[in-house]
Amino acid sequence: MTETPQFAEDGTRIAAAKSSFGSRLLEQVKQQSPLEFVVLIAVSCFILLYGLVPIFGGDQLGLVGADEPRYAQVAREMLEAHSAACHEAHAKVFPSSLKVESLEASLHCLEGGTVTPILYGKPWLEKPALYYWRAMSFFKEFGVSDWSARLPSSSGAFFLVLLVFLHMRRFRPGGHLDAALITVSCLGIASFARGASTDMQLAAPFCIGMLGWYAWYETGRKFWLFDLYFFGAAATLAKGPVAPFLGLTIIALFLGLRKEWSALRRTIWIPGIVLYLVMVLPWYIEVQRRNPTFYRQFFLEHNLERFATNRYQHHQPFWYYLAVLLIALMPWTVLGIRALVDAVEVSIAEWKARRRPQRYLGHGRAGDAFPEFLVLWAIFPVLFFSFSGSKLPGYILPSIPPLTILVGDYLNRIRREGLPRWLRWSHAGMCAVLVFVLVLAPQHMQYETLVPSMQWLLIAGAAAVATMLGVEFAIRRRGIALLATATLVPVIVLLVFLLGFHGRELDLNYSARPLARAIERVAPEARLVAVEGVKRDMVYGLAFYRDQPMVHYEANGVPDAEHLLVIRANDTEALNHWLTGRIYVPLFLYESQGLEVYKVYARTEFRETGQVEPTDSVTPVTPTMPVNP
Repeated sequence: MTETPQFAEDGTRIAAAKSSFGSRLLEQVKQQSPLEFVVLIAVSCFILLYGLVPIFGGDQLGLVGADEPRYAQVAREMLEAHSAACHEAHAKVFPSSLKVESLEASLHCLEGGTVTPILYGKPWLEKPALYYWRAMSFFKEFGVSDWSARLPSSSGAFFLVLLVFLHMRRFRPGGHLDAALITVSCLGIASFARGASTDMQLAAPFCIGMLGWYAWYETGRKFWLFDLYFFGAAATLAKGPVAPFLGLTIIALFLGLRKEWSALRRTIWIPGIVLYLVMVLPWYIEVQRRNPTFYRQFFLEHNLERFATNRYQHHQPFWYYLAVLLIALMPWTVLGIRALVDAVEVSIAEWKARRRPQRYLGHGRAGDAFPEFLVLWAIFPVLFFSFSGSKLPGYILPSIPPLTILVGDYLNRIRREGLPRWLRWSHAGMCAVLVFVLVLAPQHMQYETLVPSMQWLLIAGAAAVATMLGVEFAIRRRGIALLATATLVPVIVLLVFLLGFHGRELDLNYSARPLARAIERVAPEARLVAVEGVKRDMVYGLAFYRDQPMVHYEANGVPDAEHLLVIRANDTEALNHWLTGRIYVPLFLYESQGLEVYKVYARTEFRETGQVEPTDSVTPVTPTMPVNP
């Protein structure tokens, strides 16, 4: 454990150990826990995929926000460039032979479209390329769609949950299934697993790598460090230097508090460093070579300036991430807080034990270090990003898995004595709060009111009370063994309620997909679409679903050619300002998001008389009639 083997020997040993361990682990899963494994797969797939993929509840919700359609569009354009490069070279990524010509053609195919992220034909250098590469592979396999754009996140979350299960079963058996189910069902993981974004691309490999490092810390077996470096490199390709910074800082704090500096030195493993650099450097070097402004844009503007300033208009108060964390842990928030407090108490006890001259008999270390490691891992990202001038909820996603693991471990340790009465009722109450809020969510989306009708308030209240009593009764009668099941039932029912029964309302109110479909149906011949005074969420969404950039009146001016205009409903002042002297007719009102679509005729289509030429006659839809997308 204290000596570093030669590089060649390490490589052989790692490969053999990984293969051997993987085989033993798979055999262990098959022989000892088939039911647990089936339950984990079934619940995880349902929570992560229901209402997301067409064959499982339908793709109910289109891309929302600005980031989802923008990232998906980047992946689409990169795939198009990659396909063109491969077609030009008459090659595939894997060479057909070892001839120099075949190798060069395959290299040209590999590099084509995979180095520089592209948005609307121009370099887009805000984020590294991991999400785009994974989305490209899913696009190639399933076609370009909103749901395939989300598969990188849902698949990443699935592997994270699976690794939590396997790690806990290997090192902390008993709470492994609960820890995995709690991880996949908490609001933060389940939500970001359904988003076409880079947040889960960072959180999943980062957390897997941290679990791998702790496995090395406990066992001293070098092959576990492979996880730290391999998945750390993947996280670096997902969001940049924040991944190694967080990981190394947490590890250094942990070992520093335990005064085990030699372990920090042994963490620096030459084969792992080589692996990390081989995975990370080629893309960073090549993208800089092709785009000389990359380092300035990415490292200075989108990392340092994003942290130090409010340049990107995401300012929030210092306590913002505390609120985000409490919401992200729902419905496990109360148990998460209790497990964290318990882990802090255990860590303090371990710290006191380490100060004593004697050690526990037969051990070089004092007690169990796992709670202390998880506490530091959970707290540090929250504390660090609380000082950021720009705050978004996904930044602290890596802090959630250590807390869910703590909950699973805590429940296993108190399994015999059971939950105290106050904690049982508090957890049941938290489940009731989640049910109450989400049952009312469709009413708020549909009618945009903070106070729903009395009928729906009574329905939500009755559902919340029934949930609270049902969860409390199940735990009181059957103990902790039934706690996860009792909590998962309302979570799954809510998922079906929101996406199975009210997915259309979500789509209408938050996605550009219904509007894009309505435009295609009402004006299929339209080629150019302009926007004015529209939220950027809708702008990027329309650009993805129509596969073309939007024209902005304010930035680009009013096009001379015929086009469609998407504008805020009843914005007469803007219409008079921009379209004076132009002929335009209303096509339809998109009432769900307060938008109206007009057809604006080309300047060349009318003369001094102001009459539209017969070849362009159109029957406009009554402007007050909402289109049913």
